[in-house]
Amino acid sequence: MGTIKSTENFEGKLLDLQNNMMNFALTLTANRDEAKDLLQETTLRALDNKDKYYENVNFKGWVFTIMHNIFVNNYRRVVRTQTIVDQTENLYHLNLPQDSGFDTPEGAYTIGEITKAINSFTDEYKVPFSMHVSGYKYEEIAQTLQLPIGTVKSRIFFARKRLQEKLRDYQYER
Repeated sequence: MGTIKSTENFEGKLLDLQNNMMNFALTLTANRDEAKDLLQETTLRALDNKDKYYENVNFKGWVFTIMHNIFVNNYRRVVRTQTIVDQTENLYHLNLPQDSGFDTPEGAYTIGEITKAINSFTDEYKVPFSMHVSGYKYEEIAQTLQLPIGTVKSRIFFARKRLQEKLRDYQYER
């Protein structure tokens, strides 16, 4: 891949990163349309803030940080807007019996539960694991995150183990 030459302009660097940004957006959102929206919003935010970028800073890391922050902020906004306060007498709606859907084999683990478990990891484990699951090779992950390949492999291994433990614990809690 190599280093980005300082003679390239900001917009050129950003255009060169579009495929990598889309792949990272897919790891975060797990949805192609949401990933496209996130890519577009990140590109616009980076362009709006290009005066805050310093040439000696890792450009890819800077852009990926912007994308991650947008994703987290959007997620928090969605959670806040979807929170429903039960104002009925005696909390009628909260006290209704809930059909969890876990009585069927199809309800064993939903994508949401797996995603929630992965999102509970710190970024040092979540990002390499998500990239690996999305099809990145160890070498690509190591280059993107600027980490030794052994570190990437061990983080993915530990993330996989933690996911297995979390889902096992989840199964017994039901």
